[in-house]
Amino acid sequence: MNEAVNQLVVDLELIRRLDKNGPRYTSYPTADRFVEAFNAESYSHWLAKREIGGVGRPLSLYIHIPFCNTLCFYCACNKVITKDRSKSAEYVRYLIKEMAMQAELLGPGQVVEQLHFGGGTPTFMSDDEIREVMAAIGKYFKLVEDGEYSIEIDPRKVSDETIALLGATGFNRISIGVQDFDDEVQKAVNRIQSEEETLRIIKAARSNGFKSVSIDLIYGLPKQTLEGFGRTLDRVIAADPDRLSIYNYAHMPTIFKPQRRIHEEDLPAPQVKLDILSMAVKKLTGAGYVYIGMDHFAKPEDELAVAQREGRLHRNFQGYSTHSDCDLVALGVSAIGKIGPTYSQNYRELEPYYDALDRNVLPIMRGLELNSDDLVRRAIIQALMCHFEISKESFNISYLIDFDTYFAAEMKELEEYAREGLLELSPQWITVTSKGRMLIRNICMVFDKYLRTRQEHARYSKVI
Repeated sequence: MNEAVNQLVVDLELIRRLDKNGPRYTSYPTADRFVEAFNAESYSHWLAKREIGGVGRPLSLYIHIPFCNTLCFYCACNKVITKDRSKSAEYVRYLIKEMAMQAELLGPGQVVEQLHFGGGTPTFMSDDEIREVMAAIGKYFKLVEDGEYSIEIDPRKVSDETIALLGATGFNRISIGVQDFDDEVQKAVNRIQSEEETLRIIKAARSNGFKSVSIDLIYGLPKQTLEGFGRTLDRVIAADPDRLSIYNYAHMPTIFKPQRRIHEEDLPAPQVKLDILSMAVKKLTGAGYVYIGMDHFAKPEDELAVAQREGRLHRNFQGYSTHSDCDLVALGVSAIGKIGPTYSQNYRELEPYYDALDRNVLPIMRGLELNSDDLVRRAIIQALMCHFEISKESFNISYLIDFDTYFAAEMKELEEYAREGLLELSPQWITVTSKGRMLIRNICMVFDKYLRTRQEHARYSKVI
């Protein structure tokens, strides 16, 4: 990688001027571009094409468990708030039915290199239900020995025994939601979680063979201050996680109803948010963490950092990943999958999800078949998000285009970013500078053909 991008510079004035709404690019085109014309039949058609020629990609599995015991006011995830534990038992039955239907279409012996349980709260399931789901995965798929098997954890809702069970059933990575340890912030967002609870789960994960512990934080929450978040960062760094994610809270109460319970006057001012971000970057890089991209940091020896150095880093619906060539099979409500040049998303609510499976139809609500233009733009955005540079020549060869001609309008826009110091442009390379890395979403948006008006931008959260 170019030496110019090995360091990270936080230019607050530049960020303030250029901050705007934009996608997070866990996919391109983004999920809001999916269409209902792409349905279960379309999906099955593409599954049948997966192994034409006898060469099938390994799989990544995503399992969505939507249930949560309590409501966190900031949350924008697809979830069902309930204390009724019988709901997960019913859900698991349907989930395993969907898994069996997918496996039948995929064919036997499918190799899985990556598994992720997200939510909601995956450990809303009982220990027996976790065993049941993992047994079904083992029945229908072949998990490789050194795969990446991760699960999201709410420390308030899980016992040491459940962590031991997760380790015994194959999980080797754990992601822990913290957001902020400050008492006032926790009350304002309805998520009371002690440092002791969090440290207990980290200790349990370490003692049960988990290879990686990741902690999620959010800046921009109500009642947050520079000093308070600084104390949270110090305590998190002392806990020594392998990875950290520091997400920008996007206050969009018209779209996400739980956020209406947050008082806007309690939100930190834009300048305070920028100061918090700047402090976080200094503290984390000072503690030895490497900036991966977007909101992600990792220890230099962590697999994400190694994959980035070796040019193997990838980005998918779960964030940054080390597995770039996997097709993604997604199970559960609202889950999004990727097969070949297609995306598909399941129904977002339980009733239509259950109804489709009762009719023996895969519960696919919508999706998209990418055209040749989508594919080249997706590859460019992937390269920029993961590696902060692209070789024009490689795209000329791979996609049979003349880069500067094909992207003439985009190159003109990039020249403005180059004048701002975000980019270095040469006849063969586009390289994001050390101070352009924090604004990588802005740069990627130049290549997004679907973003051409202010109205289009308004549906997304702020970049910073």
